[in-house]
Amino acid sequence: MSAVQITLDAVSVQLGAQQALKGVSLRIEAGERVALVGANGSGKSSLLRTLHGLVPPTQGQVTQAPGVRQAMLFQRPHMLRLSALNNVALGVWLDRSLALNWRASKALALQALQRVGLQSVAQQNGRQLSGGQQQRLALARAWARQPDVLLLDEPTASLDPHAKREVEALMADFAAGPAPDKPLTLVWASHNLGQVKRLATRVIYLEFGRVLADLPVSDFFNPILLAERSPAAHAFVQGELS
Repeated sequence: MSAVQITLDAVSVQLGAQQALKGVSLRIEAGERVALVGANGSGKSSLLRTLHGLVPPTQGQVTQAPGVRQAMLFQRPHMLRLSALNNVALGVWLDRSLALNWRASKALALQALQRVGLQSVAQQNGRQLSGGQQQRLALARAWARQPDVLLLDEPTASLDPHAKREVEALMADFAAGPAPDKPLTLVWASHNLGQVKRLATRVIYLEFGRVLADLPVSDFFNPILLAERSPAAHAFVQGELS
């Protein structure tokens, strides 16, 4: 049985006048590839931020297993006015849990850039890279911190088809982990059901902050079974595919 890395127990989140999450209970296990789907405002981003500890629950409890390391990639990653190499190295150097000096941080950053195919632009200003390159740079910055769990908020939403394929390929590569017996856990929000079908092992459907379906990917894309388990999720999928 896989180890449970993050547990949410009856978690609700209130953001001002909006209840972003309502009584969400779930477990994220090591090596899972979990896609969060639902309409805009359904709670996908709030759930990711709650999993990452950026948004505290108003009710309920979030528990993370000891020693589990996380990194998060936002939909529009912020790039510093530094070279691509230093955008990655600074994040590594500031992560005191890694305890690396600046030279070692830059070496790891270069390795991360090579992993995402950006070594040729290592000295270019991160803000001057294309959208697809910036997203790959953000992936390098996250991967360099050696996470066990990688959270991604719409990682390909604003990219052209070629850049989407590149980022999706990197997500699949990262999910394989540093070794076959240590896969990386991916949790990401997506509107791209084709991507979800290709990459996910599990799909969570949210609507108005509630989890209305939590199924293996094969069950989620079985229209007869999904209609029985969650009519709301079935209606959403049919609407997206029509």
